[in-house]
Amino acid sequence: MSKSKLPVIVGFGGYNAAGRVSFHHAYRRIILDSLDSDAQSSTVANLAILMGLAQTSEDGSFSVGGDTNLAQSQVAERLQQYVEENSLIRKIDAETYFDVDQLYWQKSANVEAGEGGVIAFEMRSRDLPEPLPEDWQVTEIQGTNRVSVTAQSLQGVKLPSYRDFPVKSAGQLPKGFNPGAHYNSRFHPRALQMAVVGASDAIRSMGIEWSAVAAQVAPDEIGVYSSNIMAQMDEYGAGGLLQSRLTGGRVSTKNLILGLNSMTTDFINAYMIGSVGGSGSITGACASFLYNLDTAVEEIRSGRKRVVIVGGCEAPITSEIIDGYSTMGALATEDNQKKMYGVDEVDHRRSSRPFSENCGFTIAESSQYIVLMDDALALEMGADIHASVGDVFLNADGYKKSISAPGAGNYITLAKAVASARAMFGDDAVKHNSILLAHGSSTPKNRTSESEIFDRVAKAFGIEQWPVIALKAFLGHSLAPASGDQVTCALGMFKEKILPGIKTSDRLADDIYDERLQLSLTDTSFEGDLDIAFINSKGFGGANGSAVLISPQKTEQMLEKRYGAAAIEKYRSQREIVRQQAAAYDEKASLGDLQVIYQFGEGMIDEDAIEITDKALKLPGFEQVVNLQLSNPYEDMC
Repeated sequence: MSKSKLPVIVGFGGYNAAGRVSFHHAYRRIILDSLDSDAQSSTVANLAILMGLAQTSEDGSFSVGGDTNLAQSQVAERLQQYVEENSLIRKIDAETYFDVDQLYWQKSANVEAGEGGVIAFEMRSRDLPEPLPEDWQVTEIQGTNRVSVTAQSLQGVKLPSYRDFPVKSAGQLPKGFNPGAHYNSRFHPRALQMAVVGASDAIRSMGIEWSAVAAQVAPDEIGVYSSNIMAQMDEYGAGGLLQSRLTGGRVSTKNLILGLNSMTTDFINAYMIGSVGGSGSITGACASFLYNLDTAVEEIRSGRKRVVIVGGCEAPITSEIIDGYSTMGALATEDNQKKMYGVDEVDHRRSSRPFSENCGFTIAESSQYIVLMDDALALEMGADIHASVGDVFLNADGYKKSISAPGAGNYITLAKAVASARAMFGDDAVKHNSILLAHGSSTPKNRTSESEIFDRVAKAFGIEQWPVIALKAFLGHSLAPASGDQVTCALGMFKEKILPGIKTSDRLADDIYDERLQLSLTDTSFEGDLDIAFINSKGFGGANGSAVLISPQKTEQMLEKRYGAAAIEKYRSQREIVRQQAAAYDEKASLGDLQVIYQFGEGMIDEDAIEITDKALKLPGFEQVVNLQLSNPYEDMC
């Protein structure tokens, strides 16, 4: 019987509302209150540098504003409140995105003229035309401009107007962090900028140069699977394609090409790792990260691929996308929160409240990537193993009345995930040594349907108090990479064993099913061995996914059983060198040098120099060959 290759996670990274993901920085921002003072200071200082609030000197000291020679603790003391208020979920930043209190739009000039045929309207200074028409009379009143103009001069003109946007909060990258400023990102949509910096973070976090990895495997034994579901919808992507004619501009070919959701994969292949291996952008709505992970796991298990980059990114904080989700009633609006919580002023930082009284999810942006190797390659290279992926299950909902409603498929995915873990590790590990990271979108439908699934599966497998974590309370719902947020945070939980509570809520909802669930409103420590993390994800249309993550300690036990104690001891010795190299990257990145990989037009393959025989194909620049001596998979048939 052939042995299945075990897919192990040897690198992870990206950026979300909590900051940089690699080395558990974003996870530590989420559990900031539960860290000791030194860890808190380090986390705040790292974020302050990422946000452009602080700088470092060669001697290791910090500077803030005009003050120099500051210690890390002093930076944290000065900036902690600002860093906390400008990370995680918060009010949408008008400078970076759009003004939710005065959203610019257009309306026809059909306003009735007043006395003397004069029309009066308000207009912000930045929207006044230049040069100002001669017959426009402008008077500044309390920060805005009162414009008076004759009706005749407005014939055929669109009047500017502003409206109060109903949705005012989102999970945004930390304020001041501009991903495109860290490489030559000219004309790149924001989602692609995030893909480049996110995938770079994951690759660098390995502590092994990508060239060394590529030299160990055949060119076609590498894979990249990444996607988003809203594509690139800002002005540099599909958004610009749709808006250009309406705004009097010109359609650009860049708008079309860069708007494709496969670009999140293509950019990694073409400009970051130069891969000619497997490639794909699989979408499964909000479970897309797990859909791509499933492909990677199957490719590694079968031996077709030896190293795979998996990920996804989303930049959906545009007024058009939010308008769409808001119109369907999916998002938490300010008015609905006021009514539900009985307040006159909404705390935008608490807009996402999974499994509590809630009125919709909070949209977010995120970029999440992991690097997977097969177990043999990881041991050979001394890679630091952060976890392994035992299984991924994907199932649809069957017939349904509403395409956006939850359905039966998630019962199958989660039950099979738990059954798979039980088959590998037994009942006790599932009952006592596992946690469950919920989709937890913060909608009324989700809190009842998902909690019922959890409770019924727990009952079926004899689980009595299943710890459930809902990260969207802090990060918001990042759509395609949402389950990537869960996966990378789970790696932090394996390391620290601190489970984030739903701290944005005061109480759990009365209509959830939690007889066998352990949902906490505060951070809690996991007692005992934390061996398994179940990742659950649900998406519109019936896209359901559940994955089994195995802790690094448990994974090492599995590898020792397969390869023996001597091999593992040798591996540990090599791993120390890799860890030192990874730590060197982390130190530089923490000081602001993200070392983004972007190799535009470099190392291009001379196709005339490709050597082909009936046994192998040799590409210039690649050490290994592509094997053409393939076996017949249908020996019994032909």
